[in-house]
Order: sequence, then structure tokens, then C-alpha cells
Amino acid sequence: MAKGSTMQTLYELCKKTFTPSSVSPSSQSIWKLCSLMDSISPADVGLKEDALDDDRGHGFFESNPFKSLTRAAQWAQPITYLHIYECDSFTIGIFCLPTASVIPLHDHPGMTVLSKILYGSMHVKAYDWVEPSCITNSGKPSKISVKLAKYQADTVLTAPCPTRVLYPKTGGNLHCFTAITSVAVLDVLAPPYSEVAGRPTVKELEMDEREEDYSWLEAIDAPDDLYMRSGKYSGPPVKKMSFLKANFNLSTTAVSKPWSPYYLN
Repeated sequence: MAKGSTMQTLYELCKKTFTPSSVSPSSQSIWKLCSLMDSISPADVGLKEDALDDDRGHGFFESNPFKSLTRAAQWAQPITYLHIYECDSFTIGIFCLPTASVIPLHDHPGMTVLSKILYGSMHVKAYDWVEPSCITNSGKPSKISVKLAKYQADTVLTAPCPTRVLYPKTGGNLHCFTAITSVAVLDVLAPPYSEVAGRPTVKELEMDEREEDYSWLEAIDAPDDLYMRSGKYSGPPVKKMSFLKANFNLSTTAVSKPWSPYYLN
């Protein structure tokens, strides 16, 4: 039964924290979410660490693991997105990355994102936009504008590790992931990506020359070799509840759309 499951608790806490989406969540509310997500295991979402077949038959090895990952990326299996829940205020889902797969650098405009590594190890590089915005010409014939971002993180994260939080303007709002082993990441995004609300779907960015802790970033189209597919979530389902029930304990039923508009097929 979904009632009493950790994922049901996560859903209900997200509902209280992010509904309505126009209200910024308090630091205490975010802390409670982090504390709950820290306790979530692969079994809680119906995953096994060996669920992904990582045997691609590559016959080379490198002393530098990141160089090896870069060379292997073009042969990596597709990244799988497991949709759990979505409404106008937040979305919950899991990204399953095979070894050497990459989610390129992208931002989260106006969004708060909580990420919990369920299993595996991945390299994370993150930036925040410089405020106020600093935009200049790229110097290329096309006169494309580039925007200045400040470096925030360049690290390897291995489960179990604390839930990471990024905010609209801090915490590494722009990031990219490279899977060192097969890895699964539970994500809560609030609000979800939405072109209608002025938050376009994943925007890839290309790094220009780096100056100390800063880089000029240029928006580009999603790489041709970025392959994401939707998978079936096999963990405990969540029982939807309305904003009124979440905040005032009223008995009612709500229905949400069972799809996520931002993963790529």
C-alpha cells in the first residue's frame, strides 16, 4: 500500500512545502525535505543497484578515470527517467545513468532542486549565474551572446551522501553530471520545467574560456548524442491529495497528469 511508504511521505511533504508555487519555501521546510530524502534507499523506490546492464564491451582502460569516461560516453546506454509525480508546483522523478553517461551542463531557471544519490558515483560540475547579469558578445561571426557564471563545484559524489540543494540563484543552479559507475538520482524540482511559465526545457550550455573562478557560457542545442528515454517506476505509488487536504487535513481526492514534459526521448 502506498499509505505509509517513504515516497508517500515525500510527496505529502513536497505538497505542503511547494504549494502554492508562488510562495518561497522556508529554510526549515527545505531542511525537513533533505532529512527525509537522506533516509530514502534504492529499495524504497523499487530499484536495485545492479538494475542497469553496464556491459558495453569496451576493451580500453585509462589511468585517468575522467579521460576514460569522456572516451566512453559516446557508447553509453541511454539515460532513463522514471516519472513518479508531477503537478504545477513540483515534480518527483529518478534519473538512472549508466556508467560514462553524461547529462550536459544545464540550468534551472527560478527553480529549487533537491537531488539525492540513491546508489553509485558521479562527477558533478556546477556554476551559478553572476548577479547582476553579465552578458557580452562571444566574438564569433554569429555574434552570439554569452553570459558569465561563477564556478561553484567540481567534485565526485558517492552514495550514501547528503541530499544536495540548488536554488534559483545559489547552490550551483547550473550543473552537469558524469556517471563514474551506474548511478540513480532522485530529484525533486519546484516548480517543474515549463515553457509556458517562462522556464524552458533543458537548456544546454557550452563553456568558453575560463577566467579563474568564472566562465563565459553560451546556450546551445541539446547534443545529438544525448539520449534519454522514459522508464517505468516500480516503487510504491503515491496517493494524490489536493492542496486543501495537504494543508488542512481535508478528505478529498485529486488527479494529476501522469507525465513529465521535460525529459527527452
